[in-house]
Amino acid sequence: MLANEAIARAVVESDVKVAAFYPGSPTSEILDTVSMFSGEFKDLTMEVSANEKVAFETAVGASLAGVRSFTSMKSVGLNVASDAFFSVGYTGVRGGMVLLVADDPHAHSSQSEQDGRFYAYPAHVPMLEPSTAQEAYEMTKWGFELSEKYSTLVLVRTTTRVNHQSAIVSVGEIKRSPFHRASWKDVGAHYYTLAATARRLKGEALERLSHIREEFEQSAFNIIEAGEGEVGIITSGVSYLYVREALETMDSRPHVLKLATTHPLPSDLIGTFLKDKRRIVIVEELMPYLEREIRSIAHERRIDVEIRGKLSGDFPLVGEYNVPIVRAGIASSLDIASADSYADVMSRAESLKEGLPVRSPIFCPGCPHRGTFWAVQQALKETPYVLNNDIGCYSMFLLEPYEVTDSLLCMGASLGLSSGMQHVLNDKVVAFVGDSTFFHAAIPGLLSAVHNNHDLTLVILNNSVTAMTGQQPNPGSDFGAAPVTKLDIPSVVKGLGVPHVAEVSAFEPKDNVETFKEALSYRGVSVVISHGPCALYNDRLKRHAGTPIVPNEVSHDTCQNIYACIRGVHCPAIELDTATGKSTIRSELCNGCMVCAKMCPVSAIYSTRGDDT
Repeated sequence: MLANEAIARAVVESDVKVAAFYPGSPTSEILDTVSMFSGEFKDLTMEVSANEKVAFETAVGASLAGVRSFTSMKSVGLNVASDAFFSVGYTGVRGGMVLLVADDPHAHSSQSEQDGRFYAYPAHVPMLEPSTAQEAYEMTKWGFELSEKYSTLVLVRTTTRVNHQSAIVSVGEIKRSPFHRASWKDVGAHYYTLAATARRLKGEALERLSHIREEFEQSAFNIIEAGEGEVGIITSGVSYLYVREALETMDSRPHVLKLATTHPLPSDLIGTFLKDKRRIVIVEELMPYLEREIRSIAHERRIDVEIRGKLSGDFPLVGEYNVPIVRAGIASSLDIASADSYADVMSRAESLKEGLPVRSPIFCPGCPHRGTFWAVQQALKETPYVLNNDIGCYSMFLLEPYEVTDSLLCMGASLGLSSGMQHVLNDKVVAFVGDSTFFHAAIPGLLSAVHNNHDLTLVILNNSVTAMTGQQPNPGSDFGAAPVTKLDIPSVVKGLGVPHVAEVSAFEPKDNVETFKEALSYRGVSVVISHGPCALYNDRLKRHAGTPIVPNEVSHDTCQNIYACIRGVHCPAIELDTATGKSTIRSELCNGCMVCAKMCPVSAIYSTRGDDT
């Protein structure tokens, strides 16, 4: 199974009663799988929260009330939840609680290569790092045991290549206990961090960690693999797998210490491993977290050993590792010749791409964002503007063929940045957010803009789901893991006091131009909400309902080679027929949204349904 599925299985086997999430790659499959389980086990409550902070606090509340709880999020999601996270490090928890946070080396689906390992130290919480799908399953279960034994939140830290690996996983039985509501008076405790209480709780958290470190010294998840000579490698997470594979192709057979308990580190175990070595190689992705800590352990214990890694320049500080990179780093650290040069391999790979066209990510056929943005572009013609984008599928507006994004920082930042820019610029300030991002982080920015009488235009792209991470629900969706109340975005926006609010259909691009012009010319805060379902989600609903997806066609007799459908729509279902010079539509890709038909000035595109609706 996928490691994320194994983690979800561990959550269910651990008798977790409350799980809350906000979707984000590389952890989205955990949410999806727990959601599936919640439909089978009625004692498991699972919900998709407005953002990671709310999801984390929901899980904490359930734990303080006495049941086991769980949440997972990507690295930048922990930034959102960090305020509560640090406080819970002080207060501790009651029912077992595990937080899984996944880093994203190489920033595959994130805006930064964040290293979540540095969160555990200042929060004073234990951290576990699995390498395989089996370990992810086992450590998640162990995390709940540790949590209840020491009344502490437990952090399980993964990376993309751990979350998304598949393997055979040995699992246990699912033995659920009945759920019974409790009384708060039975808890007999209070949870807060203020002044003298915070100072006392910090001392207690540090005392907990000292006992946890003693247990980590004996953990079977920390493995020493005996080798030859006086050289050792210390590694953790997926880097351990790269080390194993790299050493299979090398003559050197160093000793290997694989760490799974990375905070607090088992310093006695590490010290023993260092003692009879002349050189140690640290293999870890992202920042030199282990390397700095192990250098400190060697210094404190007066162990004379050379330590090589990122700080010595043998391993890169940027990007995701793989076997060739690790092999080259080990060879460099050991002053031996590498079997091959990864730079040469990549250079050859790049040369093979010469002559191939650039293939940027592109919106799906039928995506509502395509028509919306065309209308915005028409409305902004001859108008100097700055466009602050946000996190979602529409982030692709920064790529070809659009290339119009001026900023893209983090979820909800488009509103805050726009508020600052409108104080300084003569240009029209425009912000984009999706419906999920609106609920996640943009509402405070919009509220502040209204309160302070700012001059900006916000476009909310309402496609009814959190599309980019796999079509999970958000507060504006009409479905969820449990019965939900769908929030009406126009009502929320008007409730915040926005003076100019308009709504459009994303699939009527020409009709929408005037609406956007009115909003852009309004002096003050204006909001346009563009409604149109996510194409992938909508097509899935059609397939489930047995409703046919009817494609469009181009009449070559009517087509006059104007190419408005190609230049204006940028849909991957529309191609140029090189034999005739006419536009043509690939029926297997076409969603039948009719945007291209409405863009054609000679009405050469029609629905194969038999009408033009």
